[in-house]
Amino acid sequence: MSIVTRTGDSGTTALMFGRRVPKHHPRVEACGAVDELNTALGLARAMAAEPFVSDPLRAIQRDLIVLMGELGVLPVDLPRYVKDGFALVKPAMTAKLDALVQEIEAQRVHFDGWATPGGSKSSAALDVARTVCRRAERRVCALKKSGRPVNPEMLIYLNRLGDLLWLFARWVEKHSGAVEN
Repeated sequence: MSIVTRTGDSGTTALMFGRRVPKHHPRVEACGAVDELNTALGLARAMAAEPFVSDPLRAIQRDLIVLMGELGVLPVDLPRYVKDGFALVKPAMTAKLDALVQEIEAQRVHFDGWATPGGSKSSAALDVARTVCRRAERRVCALKKSGRPVNPEMLIYLNRLGDLLWLFARWVEKHSGAVEN
């Protein structure tokens, strides 16, 4: 099967279960932003020399697949999605991020004022991922604001992830000795 299907040539795309929507639909925008985030995390993971950073990033990428999957389903199809065994975004996913935030903060990683990205290649990649995460969060907020149902845990997860990525970037800078102001 080819990646080229030609089904999107008219400006529509498929969600789960064959539902077609315009490519500019807020749900597609949200999915696309989370996909960009997952890609940015892949780059940050590839740049990370420390398993303390790279290992959780891989787990977060798997969680984002769950988030994208749920975003890619119209509310009318959500019962079928769950019945077919697909996972939904749950508070336990956010709790893992909270635990990482606490672990990093316990190491006295902090920063007064604004951080200037670029202290190292790894921290810069994490800061890019953080800003892409904030965009994804805004797109999911826009989807919700448009009146479409959104699992509220998605917004909590993305908000916490943005915080975690900021901390990871500062952790990398601290441990590489390349703190930027």
